[in-house]
Amino acid sequence: MIYLYTKAIHIIFVVCWMAGLFYMPRLFIYHTEAKDKGNDVYSILHKQFIIMENRLWWVITTPAMYITIASALVMLHMNPALLSMGWMQLKLAFVFGLVLYHFKSQQIMYRLRDEKSSWTSGQLRLWNEVSTIILFAIVFLVILKSTLNWIYGVVGLLGLAILLMILIKLYKSYRKSKGEKVD
Repeated sequence: MIYLYTKAIHIIFVVCWMAGLFYMPRLFIYHTEAKDKGNDVYSILHKQFIIMENRLWWVITTPAMYITIASALVMLHMNPALLSMGWMQLKLAFVFGLVLYHFKSQQIMYRLRDEKSSWTSGQLRLWNEVSTIILFAIVFLVILKSTLNWIYGVVGLLGLAILLMILIKLYKSYRKSKGEKVD
């Protein structure tokens, strides 16, 4: 019974963590594009984005990551046989990638705060899709519990990544046709 409660907590906080990881790069994009609005407007928006980013990061995203990891460790402690399964090992590799993504996003947040970021809004749009691709990989591994079909999974992920890039390019073209500044 404790295992199921832990699993429920794990799923809830994965959702919270992912929500933060999905929204944070959007804030980065808006923060970056605020520079195009002139110094006076940017000064006001910059302060507001710092507040929004900090609250999202430190109140939701980071605590959710730690609770997700803690609940996962409890489940693995209660069922250590999971660690011998190939799909779980691959899942943990993707989770490690997601943790790296988390801390790289934190670094981007600090650089934006200090006005030292060299990321363009286009690069941040691509960065925003990395967490989506990792999430797809994790969910399919957990549901299918198969590493035998990893080739199909890799091809599917590459297809998803290509589709996302095409959609980003189309959106960029659309914005350009509306007369918006696009980098």
